[in-house]
Amino acid sequence: MPVTVKLSNKFYQTLGEDVANELVELLNNVRTTSREDLRELNESNFSRFEGKLAEMNGRWEGRFTAIDAKLAQRLAEFHRDLADRLAQLESRLTWRMFAFWAPTALAVIGSSAGVIGLLLRR
Repeated sequence: MPVTVKLSNKFYQTLGEDVANELVELLNNVRTTSREDLRELNESNFSRFEGKLAEMNGRWEGRFTAIDAKLAQRLAEFHRDLADRLAQLESRLTWRMFAFWAPTALAVIGSSAGVIGLLLRR
């Protein structure tokens, strides 16, 4: 809402109607020009701000992409390492199970043979 400059009656009486009106018109023009300049400056600054914001957004997108790729690579390495370790553990457990059950089975077979041999003697 534009506000026009208005001078007191004493100004009009001292300077005269024409000069006072010219002064009022000049002050209104200066205010309007200043307002337009300020609007242009704000628009220019906002455009620069949007440009920098877009640039920063691009940088962050690049960083997030790099972090995402690095995380995916490390997770793949971890998965491979875990799979290798599980395979090694399974291999060791298989041989340990065999090492435990083979003597146990032989002991059971031997004990059974001994019991059967004792039973057959009678």
